Amino acid sequence: MKKIIYIVVTGLLLSGCGNDILETQPQDRYTEESFWKSETNVAAAMIGCYTVLRNEGLFGGTATPLWEETATPNAYNYDNSGGWNVIAAGTQTATNSTIISARWNDAYRGIGRCNTLLARIDQVGMDETLKNRTKAEATFLRALYYTMLEMYYGDVPLILDEPDPTTQANLPRTPRADVVAQILKDLDAAAAVLPVKYSQSSDLGRATRGAALALKARVLLFEASPLNNPSGDAARWKAAADAAKAVMDLPGAGYALFPNYRNLFLPANDNSVESIFDVQYKSPEQGSSFDLIGRQYNTNAPVQNLIDAYLMKDGLPISQSPLYNPAKPYENRDPRLYQTVVYPGDVFQGEAVTPSRFVVTGYGIKKYTIYDKEANPVNLQGGRSEINYMVIRYADVLLMYAEAQNEAGATPDASVYDAINKVRVRAGMPTIAAGKTKEQLRDLIRLERRIEFAGEGFYYNDIRRWKLAEQVLKGPITNYDNKPIMTRTFNAQRDYWWPLPQTQLDLNPALSQNTGY
Repeated sequence: MKKIIYIVVTGLLLSGCGNDILETQPQDRYTEESFWKSETNVAAAMIGCYTVLRNEGLFGGTATPLWEETATPNAYNYDNSGGWNVIAAGTQTATNSTIISARWNDAYRGIGRCNTLLARIDQVGMDETLKNRTKAEATFLRALYYTMLEMYYGDVPLILDEPDPTTQANLPRTPRADVVAQILKDLDAAAAVLPVKYSQSSDLGRATRGAALALKARVLLFEASPLNNPSGDAARWKAAADAAKAVMDLPGAGYALFPNYRNLFLPANDNSVESIFDVQYKSPEQGSSFDLIGRQYNTNAPVQNLIDAYLMKDGLPISQSPLYNPAKPYENRDPRLYQTVVYPGDVFQGEAVTPSRFVVTGYGIKKYTIYDKEANPVNLQGGRSEINYMVIRYADVLLMYAEAQNEAGATPDASVYDAINKVRVRAGMPTIAAGKTKEQLRDLIRLERRIEFAGEGFYYNDIRRWKLAEQVLKGPITNYDNKPIMTRTFNAQRDYWWPLPQTQLDLNPALSQNTGY
């Protein structure tokens, strides 16, 4: 909550009234002092901490998490929606990308709300169990918001007190390692208090113990990966594997893979057994525009490189499988292709798909939309989508575990195969047989992540943390007919980290800019 301070300097009023006017509280709004008086207001403040998740800079706006995919070799954003295409092109600056400014602003907005709640809640007389749980929720969210800062910008100011411009306006950047340490401290504290499940349906979407543990696994995996662990320290990988395993073994959580991959991304199956932490959407009050982007605007258009990455249904790549027919390139593929992408020759909304249906690349995305093969007369407009966005789902935990456990040991153990094969079996793909080298399994796990999470916005951080961006982001991207659309660049000395927004540098001269910007 922002502080509201009113200063009235009106000699006539002051001279004509008694001293009691100075003690009058505003009757049409809250101040910090009047707000923190009731359990109801605490609940409202907690909702405010969650609401920021739906902002443009994080997991909401029009389609921010879906557009993040377009900064990868998987998709193309033809009109630079959200400023993602300049990042994909390697031409981002401190001033030319909306997302670079919005992510910073919205993450700190969320942090400010969480810090205010944590600083003020003890003033309120309320049930202690609820108070402690509320603190844990705010602590989890603060960790998530800081994760969104340190993973993109690196060093950022670490602020743990409620907003105060007199002391915080000129803070320097805190070393990223210290920010990560605080994130992990917050997540451990939250996990110790948060429930495994909630008993009331009205509490759907609140942070759980599993959410805190799963976010910890993601943070540790980012730290263990080549970007931040060039020496390959096995202890870091082991810590990430242990964190993911804690989610897999969490008593009473009941996490599992939802049986149907396509239906997982439909509103009827929001908050399923696979969901660990979702951003909740409800139309028309708090909707996104995911459906509109997928059906009409096509600003997250898949490119040919992604299509070629899908294996054949026998588990072999198109370059090796006898099932592959160049004249019929979409036949006999990994079933997830058909459940994620709309391609020429497909049927979409009851009509045969021609290349002109999705004119940008010839391909469209059906994941995170209500639209598929069946005719659907509902044309949802902006802000009317209500499919939750899954920030973390159980398949991610399984593949995080497989990756970390594979890297932690000299040779892959059975648990690595088991974790990755669970994801493949759900998809309808052959299992991976034992006997692979660590390096072979690494490549298979990386490909599995790319395909399993295609269109979801995870791959950008994957190729960054693997230090592969300078290899896979450089060069042309092509449409369905292998015609070049644009040529991308990536400067490995600069582009692994985003620039700090110029507006923040102008406001705070104590901030330094990242290298190369």
